[in-house]
Amino acid sequence: MTTLAMTFGMLPNALGWGNDTSFSQPMAIVVIAGLLMSTLLSLVVVPVIYTLVDDMKSTILKMLGKVSMHKIYA
Repeated sequence: MTTLAMTFGMLPNALGWGNDTSFSQPMAIVVIAGLLMSTLLSLVVVPVIYTLVDDMKSTILKMLGKVSMHKIYA
């Protein structure tokens, strides 16, 4: 929600609306892109990587014949 509010708040600057946007327009574009990328990373990429690493750990433990600490569902 905060990302959307900040993005919509910076949108007029990013589109060049206003008096002198020679400095604020590029900065607004970078801020919007940074907010959107950080949201994507924290909500999608990090959990996916965590799940992949956890699955890889379970697979390696199964191959070595060791029982993991949590129950493995087949």
